[in-house]
Amino acid sequence: MSPELANLIQRAQELNDDFELTAVRAWKEAGAGRKAIGHMPIYVPRELIHAAGMLPVGIVGAGERLEIIRGDAYFQSYICHIPRSTIELALSRRLDVLDGMLFPSICDVIRNLSGMWTMLFPERYVRYVDLPQNFEPATGGVYWRRELETLRADLARLSGRPIEDDALRHSIAVYNENRSTICELYRARSRQPWIYPTSEVYVLLRAANVLPPEDHTALLRQYLRLAPLETDRRDRDQSRVVLVGTFCEQPPLGLLLTLERAGCWVVDDDLLLGLRWIMGDISCDGDPLQALVEAFLTRSVETAARYLPEGKHGGALVDSVRRNRAEGVIFCAPSFCDPALLEQPMLVAALDREGIPHTQFKYSEDTGQFAVIREQAGTFSDSIRLWSQA
Repeated sequence: MSPELANLIQRAQELNDDFELTAVRAWKEAGAGRKAIGHMPIYVPRELIHAAGMLPVGIVGAGERLEIIRGDAYFQSYICHIPRSTIELALSRRLDVLDGMLFPSICDVIRNLSGMWTMLFPERYVRYVDLPQNFEPATGGVYWRRELETLRADLARLSGRPIEDDALRHSIAVYNENRSTICELYRARSRQPWIYPTSEVYVLLRAANVLPPEDHTALLRQYLRLAPLETDRRDRDQSRVVLVGTFCEQPPLGLLLTLERAGCWVVDDDLLLGLRWIMGDISCDGDPLQALVEAFLTRSVETAARYLPEGKHGGALVDSVRRNRAEGVIFCAPSFCDPALLEQPMLVAALDREGIPHTQFKYSEDTGQFAVIREQAGTFSDSIRLWSQA
């Protein structure tokens, strides 16, 4: 690997490993009055935070690098891991750099986490972002417009200045470019996953949690320029798979490395899905708040955290398999993740109707042993190749 590419990936990895949020602290100290707003995974309108002159900071737990002590006292043992590690980060003062927190409506666990945050940190701004599940303009649209107006007013008070329409249009354009660059990277990986391995793509995506969107876009563009220059990257006889279930609690990097070493090229996934929740560009013309509303209603991705009418589950997954020329699907969901695990049977039924192979296993963000996963993924990959030759 060239020194330039190695340094790029190392920088992204250091940002991911730093749950002290040193980069966020440095950004705040570089300008007077700067503020940072944390948010849990899945969609939040980061454009509003950016337009207020603040830094959106993605909080995705602490992975396997932090021992959970106090966090376990706040939640039951039969729920996912991310709320416990997030509470641990907060109680150990590692999140003190944040001036507020947004909790999107992912599931009941995150709803409870938002209430707990309000009680633990009454001096900080906290908001539960109740995303609409009705996508009719007259119902969900009117509701979501009201929610965005409230959030806009709250962020304006916190920043000490109004969020002007022109500032919001500029922020929409900035995030349009960021999403477009992420989608360009995903298309490149789908074509040549050996040039853009998911273990690298994932690390670069996670850097968006702590970098300004302009800097993150520049980072991705540099990677898109450098990765194809690596002459030692060769295609191998591996199976092309779609990875599903990782939209909220993120897997440890070792799990993705294990899949690659077991013979799987991941050609599509729902890792850090909030970064590309809106498909395509949001309009920069007219009323910017209404543009955010219409984009959410008409171009949100399909995922377990979003309501779909009966019979509609699985269509987007099958389309992804076809579009990315995948040979199978790996369901990789966090343990006790109700949205992912409740939706999985419906997705499996859709794959079975189309004759698409699939397998499944569970993880937690602090998983450290991958021998069983490697054996299962390797067997799945071998089976796919055998079936395709039959």
